[in-house]
Amino acid sequence: MNIFECVSPLDFRYYLQSDELQELLGDYVTERARVRSEAMVEAATVRVLARRGICSEQVAEEVARAAQEIDPAEVAEEEGRIHHNIRALVNTIKQHVSDEAKPYIHFALTSFDVIDTATAWRFKQAAHNAILPTLLRLEQTLIELARREADVLQIGRTHGQHAEPITFGFAIAEYVSRLGGRIEAIRSAADNLRGKISGAVGAYNAISLMIDDPEQFERELLAELDLEPSPYSTQIVEAEFVADFIHALISAFGVLANLADDMRHLQRTEISEVAEAFEAEQVGSSTMPHKRNPWNFENIKSMWKQFMPRMVTVYADQISEHQRDLSNSASQRFLPEIIVGLMNSALRMNRIMSRLVTDEERMRENLAITEGMIAAEPLYILLAAHGHPDAHEAVRKLTLEAQRSGRSLGELVVEDEELAPYLEQFTQEHRAILAEPARYTGIAAAKARGVCDLWAERLGLG
Repeated sequence: MNIFECVSPLDFRYYLQSDELQELLGDYVTERARVRSEAMVEAATVRVLARRGICSEQVAEEVARAAQEIDPAEVAEEEGRIHHNIRALVNTIKQHVSDEAKPYIHFALTSFDVIDTATAWRFKQAAHNAILPTLLRLEQTLIELARREADVLQIGRTHGQHAEPITFGFAIAEYVSRLGGRIEAIRSAADNLRGKISGAVGAYNAISLMIDDPEQFERELLAELDLEPSPYSTQIVEAEFVADFIHALISAFGVLANLADDMRHLQRTEISEVAEAFEAEQVGSSTMPHKRNPWNFENIKSMWKQFMPRMVTVYADQISEHQRDLSNSASQRFLPEIIVGLMNSALRMNRIMSRLVTDEERMRENLAITEGMIAAEPLYILLAAHGHPDAHEAVRKLTLEAQRSGRSLGELVVEDEELAPYLEQFTQEHRAILAEPARYTGIAAAKARGVCDLWAERLGLG
Protein backbone atom coordinates (compact mmCIF):
# COMPACT_ATOMS: atom_id res chain seq x y z
CA MET A 1 0.00 0.00 0.00
CA ASN A 2 1.33 3.42 -1.00
CA ILE A 3 0.91 5.58 2.10
CA PHE A 4 1.01 8.71 -0.04
CA GLU A 5 -2.30 7.68 -1.58
CA CYS A 6 -4.02 7.63 1.82
CA VAL A 7 -6.59 10.28 2.71
CA SER A 8 -6.62 10.09 6.50
CA PRO A 9 -3.52 11.22 8.40
CA LEU A 10 -4.47 8.64 11.01
CA ASP A 11 -3.23 6.06 8.51
CA PHE A 12 -0.29 7.59 6.71
CA ARG A 13 1.10 9.69 9.58
CA TYR A 14 0.32 7.62 12.65
CA TYR A 15 -0.91 4.05 12.28
CA LEU A 16 1.09 2.91 9.24
CA GLN A 17 4.21 4.66 10.51
CA SER A 18 4.13 2.81 13.83
CA ASP A 19 5.10 -0.86 13.98
CA GLU A 20 4.08 -0.84 17.63
CA LEU A 21 0.54 0.36 16.90
CA GLN A 22 0.12 -2.15 14.10
CA GLU A 23 1.35 -5.00 16.27
CA LEU A 24 -0.92 -4.04 19.16
CA LEU A 25 -4.07 -3.19 17.21
CA GLY A 26 -3.90 -4.89 13.82
CA ASP A 27 -6.09 -7.80 14.86
CA TYR A 28 -8.83 -5.51 16.17
CA VAL A 29 -9.13 -2.22 14.24
CA THR A 30 -8.29 -2.99 10.63
CA GLU A 31 -10.56 -4.04 7.77
CA ARG A 32 -8.81 -7.42 7.92
CA ALA A 33 -9.79 -7.66 11.59
CA ARG A 34 -13.41 -6.82 10.80
CA VAL A 35 -13.70 -9.53 8.16
CA ARG A 36 -11.91 -12.15 10.25
CA SER A 37 -13.99 -11.45 13.37
CA GLU A 38 -17.24 -11.64 11.43
CA ALA A 39 -16.11 -14.93 9.94
CA MET A 40 -15.35 -16.06 13.48
CA VAL A 41 -19.00 -15.45 14.44
CA GLU A 42 -20.16 -17.51 11.47
CA ALA A 43 -17.85 -20.34 12.52
CA ALA A 44 -18.99 -20.16 16.16
CA THR A 45 -22.60 -20.50 15.00
CA VAL A 46 -21.86 -23.72 13.13
CA ARG A 47 -19.94 -25.11 16.12
CA VAL A 48 -23.00 -24.69 18.33
CA LEU A 49 -25.27 -26.14 15.64
CA ALA A 50 -23.02 -29.20 15.57
CA ARG A 51 -23.09 -29.45 19.36
CA ARG A 52 -26.88 -29.57 19.17
CA GLY A 53 -26.87 -32.23 16.46
CA ILE A 54 -28.18 -29.98 13.68
CA CYS A 55 -25.06 -30.54 11.59
CA SER A 56 -22.00 -32.77 11.92
CA GLU A 57 -18.77 -32.02 13.75
CA GLN A 58 -16.97 -32.43 10.42
CA VAL A 59 -19.05 -29.59 8.97
CA ALA A 60 -18.22 -27.37 11.93
CA GLU A 61 -14.50 -28.09 11.53
CA GLU A 62 -14.68 -27.41 7.81
CA VAL A 63 -16.38 -24.05 8.30
CA ALA A 64 -13.94 -23.11 11.09
CA ARG A 65 -10.97 -23.72 8.76
CA ALA A 66 -12.54 -21.70 5.97
CA ALA A 67 -13.35 -18.82 8.34
CA GLN A 68 -9.83 -18.78 9.73
CA GLU A 69 -8.29 -18.66 6.26
CA ILE A 70 -10.70 -16.11 4.80
CA ASP A 71 -9.11 -13.60 2.43
CA PRO A 72 -10.50 -10.08 3.05
CA ALA A 73 -9.64 -9.11 -0.53
CA GLU A 74 -11.81 -11.92 -1.83
CA VAL A 75 -14.69 -10.76 0.36
CA ALA A 76 -14.25 -7.18 -0.86
CA GLU A 77 -14.34 -8.34 -4.48
CA GLU A 78 -17.56 -10.23 -3.84
CA GLU A 79 -19.07 -7.22 -2.07
CA GLY A 80 -18.24 -5.11 -5.10
CA ARG A 81 -20.31 -7.52 -7.15
CA ILE A 82 -23.38 -7.92 -4.92
CA HIS A 83 -23.21 -4.72 -2.78
CA HIS A 84 -23.80 -6.39 0.59
CA ASN A 85 -20.92 -6.93 2.99
CA ILE A 86 -22.21 -9.82 5.11
CA ARG A 87 -23.68 -11.71 2.17
CA ALA A 88 -20.31 -11.25 0.49
CA LEU A 89 -18.65 -12.83 3.52
CA VAL A 90 -21.11 -15.72 3.51
CA ASN A 91 -20.68 -16.33 -0.21
CA THR A 92 -16.91 -16.29 0.13
CA ILE A 93 -16.90 -18.81 2.98
CA LYS A 94 -19.26 -21.04 0.97
CA GLN A 95 -16.80 -21.06 -1.92
CA HIS A 96 -14.30 -22.81 0.35
CA VAL A 97 -16.46 -25.52 1.90
CA SER A 98 -18.26 -28.62 0.69
CA ASP A 99 -21.88 -28.72 -0.41
CA GLU A 100 -22.67 -30.49 2.87
CA ALA A 101 -21.43 -27.51 4.88
CA LYS A 102 -22.90 -24.69 2.81
CA PRO A 103 -26.48 -24.75 4.21
CA TYR A 104 -25.25 -24.08 7.76
CA ILE A 105 -23.26 -20.92 7.07
CA HIS A 106 -25.27 -17.91 8.29
CA PHE A 107 -27.99 -20.37 9.38
CA ALA A 108 -30.92 -18.40 10.92
CA LEU A 109 -28.73 -15.29 11.35
CA THR A 110 -29.23 -11.72 10.26
CA SER A 111 -26.38 -9.41 9.26
CA PHE A 112 -26.19 -7.55 12.54
CA ASP A 113 -26.14 -10.74 14.57
CA VAL A 114 -22.74 -11.06 12.95
CA ILE A 115 -21.69 -7.39 12.82
CA ASP A 116 -22.64 -6.32 16.35
CA THR A 117 -21.28 -9.51 17.89
CA ALA A 118 -18.00 -9.23 15.99
CA THR A 119 -17.67 -5.57 16.94
CA ALA A 120 -18.16 -6.37 20.61
CA TRP A 121 -15.56 -9.14 20.39
CA ARG A 122 -13.00 -6.90 18.66
CA PHE A 123 -13.44 -4.00 21.08
CA LYS A 124 -13.28 -6.26 24.13
CA GLN A 125 -10.14 -7.96 22.86
CA ALA A 126 -8.57 -4.62 21.92
CA ALA A 127 -9.26 -3.34 25.43
CA HIS A 128 -7.71 -6.32 27.22
CA ASN A 129 -4.80 -6.99 24.87
CA ALA A 130 -3.79 -3.47 23.83
CA ILE A 131 -5.55 -0.50 25.43
CA LEU A 132 -5.46 -1.54 29.08
CA PRO A 133 -1.86 -2.83 29.06
CA THR A 134 -0.73 0.42 27.41
CA LEU A 135 -2.58 2.62 29.88
CA LEU A 136 -1.30 0.52 32.77
CA ARG A 137 2.28 1.11 31.60
CA LEU A 138 1.58 4.84 31.53
CA GLU A 139 0.02 4.62 34.99
CA GLN A 140 3.15 2.89 36.26
CA THR A 141 5.29 5.65 34.76
CA LEU A 142 3.20 8.34 36.46
CA ILE A 143 3.34 6.51 39.79
CA GLU A 144 7.12 6.31 39.61
CA LEU A 145 7.37 10.00 38.71
CA ALA A 146 4.97 11.07 41.47
CA ARG A 147 6.88 9.05 44.06
CA ARG A 148 10.20 10.42 42.87
CA GLU A 149 8.97 14.01 43.02
CA ALA A 150 6.78 13.66 46.12
CA ASP A 151 8.89 16.08 48.18
CA VAL A 152 9.95 18.50 45.43
CA LEU A 153 8.51 21.94 46.20
CA GLN A 154 6.40 23.65 43.56
CA ILE A 155 4.00 26.55 43.65
CA GLY A 156 0.40 25.52 43.15
CA ARG A 157 -1.47 27.48 40.50
CA THR A 158 -5.15 28.31 40.19
CA HIS A 159 -6.51 30.46 37.36
CA GLY A 160 -2.94 30.69 36.09
CA GLN A 161 -1.89 32.51 39.27
CA HIS A 162 0.38 31.48 42.12
CA ALA A 163 -1.76 29.98 44.90
CA GLU A 164 -0.20 27.88 47.70
CA PRO A 165 2.85 25.61 47.79
CA ILE A 166 2.47 21.96 46.85
CA THR A 167 4.96 19.40 45.59
CA PHE A 168 5.46 18.33 41.99
CA GLY A 169 4.72 14.76 43.01
CA PHE A 170 1.37 15.91 44.36
CA ALA A 171 0.61 17.54 40.98
CA ILE A 172 1.40 14.31 39.14
CA ALA A 173 -0.62 12.25 41.63
CA GLU A 174 -3.76 13.97 40.30
CA TYR A 175 -3.22 12.17 37.02
CA VAL A 176 -2.34 8.90 38.71
CA SER A 177 -5.78 8.99 40.30
CA ARG A 178 -7.72 10.20 37.28
CA LEU A 179 -6.10 7.77 34.86
CA GLY A 180 -6.52 4.93 37.36
CA GLY A 181 -10.24 5.62 37.48
CA ARG A 182 -10.48 5.62 33.69
CA ILE A 183 -8.57 2.34 33.46
CA GLU A 184 -11.16 0.75 35.72
CA ALA A 185 -13.97 2.33 33.69
CA ILE A 186 -12.55 1.00 30.40
CA ARG A 187 -12.14 -2.48 31.85
CA SER A 188 -15.70 -2.49 33.18
CA ALA A 189 -17.21 -1.15 29.95
CA ALA A 190 -15.21 -3.58 27.81
CA ASP A 191 -16.34 -6.53 29.90
CA ASN A 192 -19.93 -5.35 29.51
CA LEU A 193 -19.91 -5.22 25.69
CA ARG A 194 -22.67 -7.44 24.36
CA GLY A 195 -23.50 -9.48 21.29
CA LYS A 196 -26.76 -10.78 19.86
CA ILE A 197 -28.02 -13.81 17.98
CA SER A 198 -31.71 -12.91 17.85
CA GLY A 199 -32.54 -12.43 14.20
CA ALA A 200 -33.91 -9.73 11.95
CA VAL A 201 -36.07 -7.92 14.53
CA GLY A 202 -34.66 -9.40 17.72
CA ALA A 203 -37.60 -11.72 18.39
CA TYR A 204 -35.73 -14.95 17.49
CA ASN A 205 -38.18 -15.61 14.64
CA ALA A 206 -35.87 -17.62 12.36
CA ILE A 207 -34.01 -19.41 15.15
CA SER A 208 -37.30 -20.53 16.72
CA LEU A 209 -38.13 -22.52 13.58
CA MET A 210 -35.44 -25.06 14.40
CA ILE A 211 -34.46 -24.46 18.03
CA ASP A 212 -36.79 -24.76 21.02
CA ASP A 213 -34.71 -22.61 23.38
CA PRO A 214 -33.42 -19.74 21.21
CA GLU A 215 -32.26 -17.59 24.12
CA GLN A 216 -30.16 -20.43 25.51
CA PHE A 217 -28.79 -21.01 22.01
CA GLU A 218 -27.81 -17.32 21.90
CA ARG A 219 -26.09 -17.52 25.30
CA GLU A 220 -24.30 -20.69 24.29
CA LEU A 221 -23.08 -19.23 21.01
CA LEU A 222 -21.90 -15.94 22.51
CA ALA A 223 -20.07 -17.80 25.27
CA GLU A 224 -17.90 -19.24 22.50
CA LEU A 225 -16.70 -15.66 21.99
CA ASP A 226 -16.52 -14.75 25.69
CA LEU A 227 -19.53 -12.45 25.37
CA GLU A 228 -22.95 -12.16 26.95
CA PRO A 229 -26.14 -11.31 25.06
CA SER A 230 -27.79 -7.94 25.07
CA PRO A 231 -30.74 -8.24 27.50
CA TYR A 232 -32.98 -7.00 24.71
CA SER A 233 -32.14 -6.55 21.06
CA THR A 234 -33.91 -5.50 17.93
CA GLN A 235 -31.96 -6.12 14.75
CA ILE A 236 -29.11 -4.49 16.68
CA VAL A 237 -27.65 -4.65 20.18
CA GLU A 238 -28.72 -1.98 22.64
CA ALA A 239 -26.56 1.01 21.70
CA GLU A 240 -25.63 1.94 25.25
CA PHE A 241 -23.00 -0.79 25.65
CA VAL A 242 -20.81 0.59 22.89
CA ALA A 243 -21.61 4.17 23.95
CA ASP A 244 -20.37 3.42 27.47
CA PHE A 245 -17.19 1.85 26.12
CA ILE A 246 -16.38 4.73 23.79
CA HIS A 247 -17.18 7.22 26.55
CA ALA A 248 -14.65 5.49 28.80
CA LEU A 249 -12.04 5.79 26.03
CA ILE A 250 -12.80 9.43 25.27
CA SER A 251 -12.79 10.43 28.94
CA ALA A 252 -9.42 8.68 29.36
CA PHE A 253 -8.23 10.65 26.34
CA GLY A 254 -9.34 13.81 28.17
CA VAL A 255 -7.13 12.92 31.14
CA LEU A 256 -4.15 12.57 28.79
CA ALA A 257 -4.98 15.90 27.15
CA ASN A 258 -5.19 17.66 30.51
CA LEU A 259 -1.86 16.22 31.62
CA ALA A 260 -0.32 17.22 28.29
CA ASP A 261 -1.64 20.75 28.67
CA ASP A 262 -0.23 21.07 32.20
CA MET A 263 3.18 19.82 31.09
CA ARG A 264 3.12 22.12 28.07
CA HIS A 265 2.48 25.18 30.25
CA LEU A 266 5.22 24.18 32.68
CA GLN A 267 7.62 24.34 29.72
CA ARG A 268 6.82 27.99 28.99
CA THR A 269 10.03 30.07 28.90
CA GLU A 270 9.01 32.11 31.91
CA ILE A 271 8.19 28.96 33.92
CA SER A 272 10.64 26.31 32.63
CA GLU A 273 9.99 23.77 35.38
CA VAL A 274 9.91 20.70 33.14
CA ALA A 275 11.09 19.83 29.64
CA GLU A 276 10.73 17.13 27.03
CA ALA A 277 13.94 15.24 26.43
CA PHE A 278 15.21 16.33 22.99
CA GLU A 279 17.17 14.12 20.60
CA ALA A 280 20.61 15.30 19.50
CA GLU A 281 19.47 15.98 15.91
CA GLN A 282 15.96 17.17 16.76
CA VAL A 283 14.79 20.52 15.34
CA GLY A 284 12.37 22.70 17.29
CA SER A 285 11.61 25.38 14.71
CA SER A 286 12.12 25.83 10.99
CA THR A 287 13.39 29.38 11.50
CA MET A 288 14.47 29.69 15.16
CA PRO A 289 17.32 27.26 15.91
CA HIS A 290 17.14 27.86 19.65
CA LYS A 291 13.54 26.64 20.04
CA ARG A 292 12.73 23.46 21.96
CA ASN A 293 9.00 23.27 21.57
CA PRO A 294 6.78 20.95 23.67
CA TRP A 295 5.50 19.40 20.47
CA ASN A 296 4.71 15.95 21.81
CA PHE A 297 2.40 17.32 24.49
CA GLU A 298 0.83 19.62 21.93
CA ASN A 299 0.27 16.66 19.61
CA ILE A 300 -1.60 14.78 22.34
CA LYS A 301 -3.90 17.72 22.99
CA SER A 302 -4.43 18.17 19.26
CA MET A 303 -5.34 14.50 18.80
CA TRP A 304 -7.81 14.75 21.67
CA LYS A 305 -9.42 17.74 19.96
CA GLN A 306 -9.92 15.61 16.87
CA PHE A 307 -11.42 12.57 18.58
CA MET A 308 -13.30 14.01 21.57
CA PRO A 309 -16.13 15.49 19.43
CA ARG A 310 -16.79 12.08 17.92
CA MET A 311 -18.53 11.19 21.16
CA VAL A 312 -21.43 13.29 19.89
CA THR A 313 -21.74 10.93 16.91
CA VAL A 314 -21.73 7.96 19.26
CA TYR A 315 -24.61 9.49 21.18
CA ALA A 316 -26.41 10.18 17.90
CA ASP A 317 -25.98 6.51 17.00
CA GLN A 318 -28.18 5.59 19.96
CA ILE A 319 -31.12 6.59 17.77
CA SER A 320 -32.39 3.95 15.36
CA GLU A 321 -35.95 3.86 14.06
CA HIS A 322 -38.12 1.03 15.31
CA GLN A 323 -36.25 -2.26 15.00
CA ARG A 324 -33.47 -0.92 12.75
CA ASP A 325 -32.39 1.72 10.28
CA LEU A 326 -29.04 2.27 8.58
CA SER A 327 -28.33 5.74 9.97
CA ASN A 328 -25.55 4.38 12.20
CA SER A 329 -24.05 1.98 9.67
CA ALA A 330 -21.44 4.27 8.12
CA SER A 331 -20.71 6.29 11.25
CA GLN A 332 -19.91 3.22 13.36
CA ARG A 333 -17.23 2.18 10.87
CA PHE A 334 -15.12 5.06 12.21
CA LEU A 335 -15.15 3.87 15.83
CA PRO A 336 -11.84 1.96 15.54
CA GLU A 337 -10.17 5.26 14.70
CA ILE A 338 -10.90 6.47 18.23
CA ILE A 339 -9.01 3.47 19.59
CA VAL A 340 -6.05 4.19 17.30
CA GLY A 341 -6.01 7.88 18.27
CA LEU A 342 -6.08 7.12 21.99
CA MET A 343 -3.41 4.43 21.69
CA ASN A 344 -1.12 6.66 19.67
CA SER A 345 -1.36 9.37 22.32
CA ALA A 346 -0.99 6.97 25.24
CA LEU A 347 2.17 5.47 23.77
CA ARG A 348 3.54 8.94 23.09
CA MET A 349 2.65 10.15 26.59
CA ASN A 350 4.38 7.21 28.23
CA ARG A 351 7.48 7.72 26.13
CA ILE A 352 7.70 11.42 27.02
CA MET A 353 6.74 11.19 30.70
CA SER A 354 9.24 8.38 31.31
CA ARG A 355 12.01 10.78 30.16
CA LEU A 356 10.58 14.01 31.55
CA VAL A 357 13.27 16.44 32.67
CA THR A 358 12.39 18.31 35.87
CA ASP A 359 14.17 21.40 37.20
CA GLU A 360 13.86 21.46 41.00
CA GLU A 361 15.87 24.66 41.31
CA ARG A 362 13.64 26.47 38.85
CA MET A 363 10.56 25.32 40.74
CA ARG A 364 12.02 26.80 43.92
CA GLU A 365 12.85 30.06 42.14
CA ASN A 366 9.31 30.37 40.82
CA LEU A 367 7.85 29.71 44.25
CA ALA A 368 10.09 32.46 45.65
CA ILE A 369 8.47 35.04 43.35
CA THR A 370 5.40 35.12 45.59
CA GLU A 371 6.79 33.51 48.71
CA GLY A 372 6.23 36.72 50.62
CA MET A 373 2.51 36.62 49.83
CA ILE A 374 1.55 32.98 50.09
CA ALA A 375 1.46 33.21 53.89
CA ALA A 376 -1.80 35.14 53.49
CA GLU A 377 -4.02 32.07 53.69
CA PRO A 378 -2.45 30.47 56.81
CA LEU A 379 -2.25 33.90 58.47
CA TYR A 380 -5.93 34.62 57.88
CA ILE A 381 -7.00 31.17 59.13
CA LEU A 382 -4.82 31.35 62.24
CA LEU A 383 -6.03 34.86 63.09
CA ALA A 384 -9.64 33.72 62.76
CA ALA A 385 -8.93 30.63 64.85
CA HIS A 386 -7.63 32.89 67.64
CA GLY A 387 -10.66 35.14 67.65
CA HIS A 388 -9.99 37.97 65.16
CA PRO A 389 -13.45 39.22 64.11
CA ASP A 390 -12.51 40.10 60.49
CA ALA A 391 -9.31 38.22 59.77
CA HIS A 392 -9.77 37.99 56.00
CA GLU A 393 -10.13 41.75 55.59
CA ALA A 394 -7.18 42.45 57.88
CA VAL A 395 -4.91 40.19 55.87
CA ARG A 396 -6.25 41.50 52.56
CA LYS A 397 -5.22 45.03 53.53
CA LEU A 398 -1.78 43.81 54.54
CA THR A 399 -1.29 42.08 51.16
CA LEU A 400 -2.18 45.33 49.37
CA GLU A 401 0.38 47.18 51.48
CA ALA A 402 2.98 44.49 50.76
CA GLN A 403 2.38 44.81 47.03
CA ARG A 404 2.55 48.62 47.22
CA SER A 405 5.65 48.81 49.37
CA GLY A 406 7.55 45.80 48.06
CA ARG A 407 8.00 44.50 51.61
CA SER A 408 7.13 40.97 52.65
CA LEU A 409 3.84 40.12 54.26
CA GLY A 410 5.72 38.57 57.18
CA GLU A 411 7.47 41.85 57.97
CA LEU A 412 4.23 43.83 57.94
CA VAL A 413 2.46 41.31 60.17
CA VAL A 414 5.10 41.59 62.86
CA GLU A 415 4.85 45.39 62.82
CA ASP A 416 1.06 45.50 63.01
CA GLU A 417 0.15 46.39 66.59
CA GLU A 418 -3.50 45.46 66.14
CA LEU A 419 -2.54 41.87 65.30
CA ALA A 420 0.03 41.49 68.10
CA PRO A 421 -2.39 39.99 70.69
CA TYR A 422 -3.41 37.31 68.23
CA LEU A 423 0.12 36.57 67.05
CA GLU A 424 1.19 35.94 70.64
CA GLN A 425 -1.17 32.97 70.72
CA PHE A 426 0.38 31.27 67.65
CA THR A 427 2.37 28.11 68.23
CA GLN A 428 6.04 27.91 67.32
CA GLU A 429 5.13 25.71 64.34
CA HIS A 430 2.61 28.26 63.07
CA ARG A 431 5.11 31.08 63.44
CA ALA A 432 7.61 29.04 61.43
CA ILE A 433 5.13 28.70 58.57
CA LEU A 434 4.63 32.47 58.48
CA ALA A 435 8.38 33.00 58.50
CA GLU A 436 9.00 30.35 55.83
CA PRO A 437 5.82 29.95 53.75
CA ALA A 438 7.42 27.27 51.57
CA ARG A 439 6.78 24.92 54.49
CA TYR A 440 3.06 25.45 54.00
CA THR A 441 2.44 22.37 51.86
CA GLY A 442 -0.19 20.63 53.97
CA ILE A 443 0.05 16.90 53.40
CA ALA A 444 0.96 17.19 49.71
CA ALA A 445 3.90 14.78 49.86
CA ALA A 446 2.08 12.19 51.96
CA LYS A 447 -1.03 12.50 49.80
CA ALA A 448 1.01 11.95 46.64
CA ARG A 449 2.51 8.77 48.07
CA GLY A 450 -0.85 7.60 49.37
CA VAL A 451 -2.54 8.06 46.00
CA CYS A 452 0.28 6.15 44.31
CA ASP A 453 0.04 3.30 46.82
CA LEU A 454 -3.74 3.15 46.44
CA TRP A 455 -3.74 2.86 42.66
CA ALA A 456 -0.72 0.59 42.55
CA GLU A 457 -2.62 -1.83 44.77
CA ARG A 458 -5.96 -1.50 42.95
CA LEU A 459 -4.39 -2.02 39.54
CA GLY A 460 -1.82 -4.61 40.56
CA LEU A 461 1.20 -2.40 39.81
CA GLY A 462 4.49 -2.01 41.65
